[in-house]
Amino acid sequence: MSALKCAVVGVGYLGKFHAEKYAALPDCELVAVVDTDPATAQTVAEKTACQALTDYRELLGRVDAVSIVVPTSLHHQVAKDFLIAGAHVLVEKPITVTVAEADELVRIAEEKCLTLMVGHLERFNAALLALDLTEDKPIFIESHRLAPFKPRANDVSVVLDLMIHDIDIILDLVDCEVDRIDAKGVPVLTGDIDIANARISFKNGSVANVTASRVSQKVERKMRLFMPKAYISVDFQNRVLTRHRKGEGEMFPGIPEIVSEESVFENGDALMEEIKHFVACIRNRREPLISGHAGRRALATATEITRLLNA
Repeated sequence: MSALKCAVVGVGYLGKFHAEKYAALPDCELVAVVDTDPATAQTVAEKTACQALTDYRELLGRVDAVSIVVPTSLHHQVAKDFLIAGAHVLVEKPITVTVAEADELVRIAEEKCLTLMVGHLERFNAALLALDLTEDKPIFIESHRLAPFKPRANDVSVVLDLMIHDIDIILDLVDCEVDRIDAKGVPVLTGDIDIANARISFKNGSVANVTASRVSQKVERKMRLFMPKAYISVDFQNRVLTRHRKGEGEMFPGIPEIVSEESVFENGDALMEEIKHFVACIRNRREPLISGHAGRRALATATEITRLLNA
């Protein structure tokens, strides 16, 4: 099996890790890294033993697959150019700025039979991967994603920066059309929304209450799922999955006991698992866990939340 010729466009904070993962995979050849800052590109290229470039267009037609880790405003154009050139694309979240742009990328990928995957990294969290909802679906979900302020990623609101992780997960778990959204949010440190809450109601009756903040004093990434016979807590930060369910005994007369089970997972390499999954989907011609359609669905919901926040 010949090695996939790969590249990474944008090797800042996150992109450099993409480059390191490709360089470590035996069935991939990291051809080049690209960054508009020549010094940044050169530093990462030297560490990963590949070519340093400042213009991604020099790679069109030269690579089989590419990770796109540039500012969100550039996702559409860069991904489109690579797809048209015949390369498989892993683009960081959110997939694009607008739903129309996402639709175009999905269409091109399908027409050319190429893999288009969106980098919603939390989907590869070990605690989430261990979640089994085959017997029951949640009727109420509550999620909190809180983080201290960081200068990077402030070209988008907290909805597209943080909340979109939970939006993507919730849409996948509920797997039903959204019926109604209510949202509130405020700017604190930037000119955009820094704290937001959204209530998403689905047509099957399920409801999700989603909170995100990038000006918190603590880090918290938790989701709680309530079902008729169970309550499940997913702690993404500490990789802990806790299940509470009704037992056979009684806690009080006529009130069933609660039986709890906690699973703690080792600190794995979610980004490596994401890139391995991307490569496997290319090799085996299968749809990725977070396809272009899934990325588009999350973006559409996040876009509506943003519209409501700015109304």
